[in-house]
Formats: sequence, C-alpha cells, structure tokens
Amino acid sequence: MQAKIFPSRFKPAWWLKNRHAQTIYPSFPWAGAPRKAVRREFLDLPDGDTTVVDWMEEGPSPDSGAPILVILHGLEGSVDSPYARMLLKAAANHHWRAAVLHFRDCGDYRNRLPRRYHAGETDDIRFFLESLRAAGHEGPMVAAGYSLGGNVLLKYLGENGTSTPLDAAAAVSVPLNLHNSAEALSTGFSKFYQYLLIKRMKKAVARKFDQHTAAFDWNRAMAARTFAEFDDALTAPLHGFQGKNEYYDRCSSIKFLHDIRRPTLIINSLDDPFMTPGAVPDLAQLAETVQLELATSGGHVGFVEGGLPWQPNYYLPGRIIEYLDEKISESGRHSRPMPGL
Repeated sequence: MQAKIFPSRFKPAWWLKNRHAQTIYPSFPWAGAPRKAVRREFLDLPDGDTTVVDWMEEGPSPDSGAPILVILHGLEGSVDSPYARMLLKAAANHHWRAAVLHFRDCGDYRNRLPRRYHAGETDDIRFFLESLRAAGHEGPMVAAGYSLGGNVLLKYLGENGTSTPLDAAAAVSVPLNLHNSAEALSTGFSKFYQYLLIKRMKKAVARKFDQHTAAFDWNRAMAARTFAEFDDALTAPLHGFQGKNEYYDRCSSIKFLHDIRRPTLIINSLDDPFMTPGAVPDLAQLAETVQLELATSGGHVGFVEGGLPWQPNYYLPGRIIEYLDEKISESGRHSRPMPGL
C-alpha cells in the first residue's frame, strides 16, 4: 500500500537552495519556460458570464481519444505563467492534448459580469469538464492545479467525489488552509509577494470597476495592504461571503481532502513562503485516494532541481506527467462515461 504522506525525491539545484530564490527564479526571462502556440476558445458559462480556454495547438486531434490535461493557474496567473508553459510542453512531449482554463477576468481578456474569481470557485471547472464529455471526448481526462488553482481543483474533487469525469489529478504548492496562507504572507520577506500580488489585483480590479460601479467598499479595498484586508473588503462581498473568515472557512481545500475519490497527488514544500508547515494535513484528513508529497525545499511553485542558471531543470512538469500517466494506466480505462448519463 502506498504511503499517504511521503517525502519528495526533489533536491534543489546547488546554485538555488534558498526558498525565495526558488520561488522568484522561474519568472525571470532567461529561466527556460518555453512558449507553446495556443488556440483560444471563449467558454460561455451557465450564469451568463464568460471565460477563456487556451488549447495547445500541438498534439493529437480532438477525435483521437488521447488524454486531455486541464491546467488551472494560480492567483492572477494565465497561460503565460511559466509553470503553465512548462506543463504544456511536457504534455506535448507525451502526446497529450492540453488546455489552460482561465479563471474569470484573468489574463488578457475581461469577463462580462461584475465579479472576478476566488479560491473556492468550482462551478467553472465543473462545467468545463462536463462540457468536454458532452462534446464527445471519451479518452482519459486529468487535471493539474497550481497554488490557488490547486485549491480550486482539490475543493472541486472533494465536492464531486465519484461524480467527476477526471481520472486523476495533481495539485502543487496548494494553500490548503487560506487562514494560514494569509498569515504567512504578512510576515517577513513574504510581505514582498503580498505587496506585488495585491498591487496586481488592484490594477485588475480598477480595469473593471470604479468607485461608482463597485459592489464593495472601493476605498477600503484600494487601501488594503494585506490579503486579509483585501479579501475582507473585496473578494468576500463581491462573491457572496459575509467576510474573509467565512470565505476562508468555506473555501480552504483542507476541509475537502477526505472526500476525494479520484487518485490525487499534492506536492507541497515545507519551506513554501506562501504558507507554514502548520498547514500540512494529518493522515486522518486525507482520503485513501490522496497522496501528499512533501519536499523540504522548493519554495512556491519553484522546484528547480538542477542544470545551470541559464539552462535549468525543473522537477514539477515531469513529476506531474509521470503521476497522471501512471494513474491512467492503473485505471485500465480508455474512457469514462459522463456521470449520470
């Protein structure tokens, strides 16, 4: 029987052992993240809103039955995020189809409704996956989520149990406890990430709202300096929560891990500056289908394991594909009917 919690085999590059260096390095232009050509599709959602899906152009045809990998990005991320680009390349090398599902109002497009996205929004991934089955895809379907996208993916899996088209999933650098992450990002050097991300979120919000159209306290939101303040002033009221505490309580994926019924791998680092080791779940909180791979280092969505500074090697793309491919093979299925049909 496989251990539910086990140490990662990841070892940081000798030239990049600091957790903040691991976190920041992949965003540099010379850090080796490739760009794959994508084809954009607009996804009309049941509530009248819209988002976009970027499909990798390289790969098998839609009617081939080849596995589909759905990628969920992190906070203010997109198909252009280095981790998404690296995983698209890994999927292409494995002859899979792959797509990045954008959260609402992320990337270079604007959604229709007066709302954005949050760490517990699972309706869009649910609708997209089921629409793929309804459109005729009969091959394996897997998903990978990074950071906030990993939280959304795990929450979705726990909510749906066996009623998901997914065969397997992987989630990386997941803020399993949103209270813990908000606190971690308000201490030490982690305040730097908080400052940059809140600045980006405010800029995105200002593209969509102003003080006259905002369905939240505009001045309070624009004055926020921490995630807790920003989420309490904007994220929570904009998406139907009474405040940040209700939002964090209801959307932290740690509460959904026990109900996951598909093979799922979580890869987190104990030195992740976006959270503390206190967020690590215990065995009783994990379903039998869930494995937690813990690295002692790696930072937040870093995991640079070798090579040279101008030609680095990354651990995550190969590890994610390895796990998902293994679970597809173990399932012995080439297709799974859509639940309820």
